[in-house]
Formats: sequence, structure tokens, C-alpha cells
Amino acid sequence: MNFRWLKRYVPRGLYSRAALILILPVVTLQLVVSVVFIQRHFEGVTRQMTRATAREVQLLIDRLPGPDAVLPPDLIALAQGLEIDVSRVAAADIPASSLKRWYDLTGAIVDASLRENLSDTRRVALPDDYNVHVYVSTAAGLIDFHFDRRRVSASQPHQLFVNMVFFGVLMTVIAFFYLRNQLRPIKRLAEAAEAFGKGRSVPYRPSGALEVRAAGSAFLDMRARIDRQIEQRTLLLSGVSHDLRTPLTRLKLGLSLLDSDDATDMLHDVDDMQRMLDGFLSFTRGAGDVAPEDTDPCDLVERIIRDSQRAEIPVTLGDATGCDQGRVMLRPLAIRRAVTNLIDNAVHYGNRAEVSILLTEKSLRIRIEDDGPGIPADRRGDAVKPFTRLDSARNQNRASGVGLGLAIAADIARAHGGSLRLGESEKLGGLQADIVIRR
Repeated sequence: MNFRWLKRYVPRGLYSRAALILILPVVTLQLVVSVVFIQRHFEGVTRQMTRATAREVQLLIDRLPGPDAVLPPDLIALAQGLEIDVSRVAAADIPASSLKRWYDLTGAIVDASLRENLSDTRRVALPDDYNVHVYVSTAAGLIDFHFDRRRVSASQPHQLFVNMVFFGVLMTVIAFFYLRNQLRPIKRLAEAAEAFGKGRSVPYRPSGALEVRAAGSAFLDMRARIDRQIEQRTLLLSGVSHDLRTPLTRLKLGLSLLDSDDATDMLHDVDDMQRMLDGFLSFTRGAGDVAPEDTDPCDLVERIIRDSQRAEIPVTLGDATGCDQGRVMLRPLAIRRAVTNLIDNAVHYGNRAEVSILLTEKSLRIRIEDDGPGIPADRRGDAVKPFTRLDSARNQNRASGVGLGLAIAADIARAHGGSLRLGESEKLGGLQADIVIRR
């Protein structure tokens, strides 16, 4: 069977689902027990007690005298022995209909059983939990048989439900507190994993049940391996790039002393290599080890655009929406590097760039658009990979990088727990690059 339709009605949070798993069986069990107990126990017991009382009333009815005779003393004594009050009443004094309260659980059963066992019963009145009045037409006239309610039904049946509800709620509350303590380590693990996904490393110590401790230890091992891998990659690329700077500088100095035309071409090659090394170093720096700061993203982007405009880069600020939504935890230098790389990439392949900001309660989006040739949809996944140059998509004659501009921006976005999304600009017609970061 397909239960997908049920998912829209099921809570999404772990606490809510755990509470539902805890409360639903308890409530269901109480309802089932209540219904079964009422039907099988209260009904059966009430019918038995009512039949026994009806036989005693019938015994008194059989000994009643004629309509005008006084009730004999032996009948009164017998009624007193049976704890039943017997008295004549006028037809006008009996209730218009049988009386019972709407919440009386066994009142209907008592009424039906008395009418079934006493054929001439006119009315049955159950005004409270203590008295029963049975009005019967007899040879002596209309007789009111009055006796204690405890003779026909169990006393205070509602106490069963009160006890069930009270202890059910009490045990549910106790179980909920216990369950919350069990779920707290899972929540801490989820928070640590979410923070690591956003590029932050928060203190975490495995705790809780054995399975949760095992998952926490596995997460710590995974986080340590990823940090080691990133550190080794950074040290490797940084070391290689740094070590090559010295021989390149010597080579460039030696070539500058030559006068031949070949030396000029070789100097251009050395400059290209120097730019490649600068790109490698920029890529290895990535988001760096700087801790995130509480940053105003709108102010940061505006300063980046002003600095680019001072460098005579044709970039403008477009829509800035939601700047009143507060601040965001960012690494300002890393975001500056990513946005600057995307702006340089945009004006390199196009004539101008435009930057816009959208800040909501859940995310931050920084969009850079250009009027260049753009990137085909089937090549955008390769464009964010390191050392990838899409010469067929971008103008090859103008390309002079090493294929790290988009990769650096994507790496910085991932370090903030976000992503870099590429698309087609509807406004300028070129490439649209979105840095999307969860808050």
C-alpha cells in the first residue's frame, strides 16, 4: 500500500515524531481498554445487579394489596429489609419522561434492564449518583420504588476514566522527559554536522545511547579526515606554488637581460606561469581558517563594488532586497575574494557586470550577471571544477586564466554551507552566478 499521502500530515521534526510515537499508542490503548471495559464489564455487571434488584421489586409487587387498601406492615418490613422504600404516588407527580444525566455511563442500561424485567414500569428516574426511583403501575396503584443507586450499578464508574487519564498523562510526561534526554545527543550531533556543513567547527563530544555515540564518533573521524585532506591539499599546492616562485623570478630576471625577440616571447610565457601560480595560491587559500563573523552582507557587497569601481571595473549594484533582515555569519575576506573573482570573470568575458543581493530569513543570495556569451547548460557543472577552461563556451581569444575563478567562488560558497549556481541572465543575457548561503 502507498502511504505517501500520509506524509503531509506527519510532523517533520524529530521531537514531534517521537512525541507522536509515544502518545499515539497510549491514547489508543486507553480508548480501546475504555470501550471494551464499558461494554464487557460495566454493562454486564450493571445488567446483573439490575436484574437482581428487579426481582426484589417484583417480590414486593406480588405482595401489594388492592388499590384502596393500606400497605400492610409485613410488606413495609420486607421492603425495609430489602432497603427499598415503597410509596404510592399520583400520576401527576411522576416525571413526564425517564430522567438520567447525559454523562451517566450506565443510566441507559439501568433504565432498559428495569423496563425489561418489570413489565409495567412507567418511568425510571436517575437524578443523581445516589438515588433510583422506579414508578410501576401495580394492583395497588402507581407505586414509587426508591432505592440506592449502588444496588444497580458500580459506584462512581467515572473514577476509572479519571485514573486512566491522570496516570496516562503522568506517565506520558515522565516518558517525554526521558525521551527528550535521549534525543538531545542526536540533536547536538545534527547541529554539529550542520555547522560543519557551513564551514564552522563547533565543539562536540559523543554522548547518549551506544548507537548515537557510534554515530558521533564516526562524525568526528569523518570531520578530522576532511580537515586533514583540506590541510594537505592546501599545504601541497601552496608549497609547490611558493617553491616555483623563486626559479621563475630568476628566470624572468635572466630573460630580461637578453635582447633577442625570443626572450620577449619567453618573458610572456614566464608571466603566464606567474599568473597561474597566483591562481593556485588563491585557490589554496579558499575560505581560510578565519572564523565567521557577524557581518552585514549588503554593506560588504557595496564596499566590494565601490572598490571595483575605483579600479575602473564596469560593475554596478542592482537590486538590494531584504537588507533589513539582520546580519549573517560570514568570512568577509573569503566572500570578498569570491565576489571579486566572479566580477572579474564577468567583465573579462563581457562588457559590464551587475551585482544584486537578496537576503531572507533563511538564506543569502549574491547574484553576479554579465552580458557575455554565457555558458551552455550542459557545461555548467564542469565550469565550477578546478583547472577547467570552457574555451568553446567563452571567448578563447580573451581567456588567460587557469580555470580557477569559478572554482574558488564555489569552494568559498561550500565552506559557508552554501553553493554556487550558474544560469542564464534574463536581464543582461550572459552568465548568471548566484552565491547562495543558508543562514
